[in-house]
Amino acid sequence: MAELIDGKALAKEVRAEVKARAEAFRATHNRAPGLDVVLVGEDPASQVYVRNKERAAAKAGIEGRVHRLPAETTEADLLTLIFELNGDDHIDGILVQLPLPDHLHDQTIIDAIDPAKDVDGLHPFNAGLLVVGRKGLRPCTPSGCMRMLEHVACDPKGKRALVLGRSTLVGKPIALMLLEKHATVTIAHSRTIDLADRVRESDIVIAAVGRANLVKGDWIKEGAVVIDVGINRLDDGSLTGDVDFAGAKERASHITPVPGGVGPMTIAMLLSNTVDAAQARIL
Repeated sequence: MAELIDGKALAKEVRAEVKARAEAFRATHNRAPGLDVVLVGEDPASQVYVRNKERAAAKAGIEGRVHRLPAETTEADLLTLIFELNGDDHIDGILVQLPLPDHLHDQTIIDAIDPAKDVDGLHPFNAGLLVVGRKGLRPCTPSGCMRMLEHVACDPKGKRALVLGRSTLVGKPIALMLLEKHATVTIAHSRTIDLADRVRESDIVIAAVGRANLVKGDWIKEGAVVIDVGINRLDDGSLTGDVDFAGAKERASHITPVPGGVGPMTIAMLLSNTVDAAQARIL
């Protein structure tokens, strides 16, 4: 029976670390680290995410504002705001909540953010630093996954790791982070023909494809560590991951629940990135 990786408890630890670092930054530099969030439109899920980030930042000693813009905001007006935030020395981190309304281009907006303030780690400059193995701001969810592996003393070195998903948000960066830790990494996706076989041979499974219960429990290798990034809403309103949790927990050594697993870690790592950005900008 697998041991649960409690994302809420671990995120609490990370937030405590961030708060201590933020307080030390304030004592040294006479101001708190600053995080500004931009929310365009009225998407209910995005509003919830932004409120959660706003509260978590305040509790961690990080200051900032939420810029709530109407859905009809033009790309030119949004870019103008981004450029203003780039030039404000009291702002260390800029986060644009995705997805944006259809008439706005996500990548154009991300590209406009100062890479030194890109606390989501999505700017091509920061993505390039990750590819070449240099220090930089890294995407929050993959960073949270790596912290979870560390928490359960799972050293990826020499292990077979399967990343299910190839997005720029999770799949590609987590694959690079695992490679950095000397894992043998396979990237699979919903169109991988021999997916079950790839899962069965893997010591670490990171599922981030967004398809409910795609990974069957009996696919999981005995003793594997399973990190389920997927969050899927079923017809009855309940949430489930990409992995058949009930079946997988009978075979895995450690597994994340959904909800309560990776989600809380994403916000915690965002706060950690903000303090990292503040410190790097002072140096």
